[in-house]
Amino acid sequence: MKSKQKHKKRTKIITGIILIILLICIVGSVWYVNDYYRSDSTAAEYLNQKNDGNVTITEIKDGLFLNGTGETDALIFYPGAKVEYTAYVPMLYQLAENGVDVFLIKMPCNLAFLGKNKATDIIESYQYDHWYLGEHSLGGAMAASYAADNADKLNGLVLLAAYPTSSLKNSGLSVLSIYGSEDGVLNMEKVQQGRDYMPDTYTELSIKGGNHGQFGNYGIQKGDGKALITAEEQQKQTVEAILQMISNT
Repeated sequence: MKSKQKHKKRTKIITGIILIILLICIVGSVWYVNDYYRSDSTAAEYLNQKNDGNVTITEIKDGLFLNGTGETDALIFYPGAKVEYTAYVPMLYQLAENGVDVFLIKMPCNLAFLGKNKATDIIESYQYDHWYLGEHSLGGAMAASYAADNADKLNGLVLLAAYPTSSLKNSGLSVLSIYGSEDGVLNMEKVQQGRDYMPDTYTELSIKGGNHGQFGNYGIQKGDGKALITAEEQQKQTVEAILQMISNT
């Protein structure tokens, strides 16, 4: 009898421990998912005037469609990990104004690795002559991996403060890599290693005075360096470089 009671007591203790562990995991997951960088008031201003000027911003199933003046070129953009996707609207709006329509992807839980293949649905649903894939930070690894596996669907890849972890050497893609000179988040050793995966001809640009977070509008990112130029200037130079790449493709 005592043996059975001890067994029941042990079972209850083990069950209790398992439930506590599960509860901790659930609470931790909820906290992690909701701990992200929110877009700032500048992004909100663009969204509030989404039907003004030459660019129309429309909500689609996977995010936002910035429909500008162009008809042949389109960029699909993956946001950085744990960054609200709307933070990139100010920069991408400029691309749409200059003839490159943009599909800004809203990732599940703001994590690009949960939506790595979302570009496929966009490409299969819209008609453009040229497709480009762009991304920021950790979203870059996912986009570069997608590009390596789906080079036949794309014309080019834009890495913002990011690096490839899969070979792009024989992809035939135009590749543009941009980062800020004051970036305190980007692992430059990984950037160096990523160069071995790049095509023989690609473009790398260091924006003097730029940092990690100013490719978007979401405030100061933890661990980032202090920018020596404004976000507007950093994004302006970024847009110019992307447009130049597309014009040369």
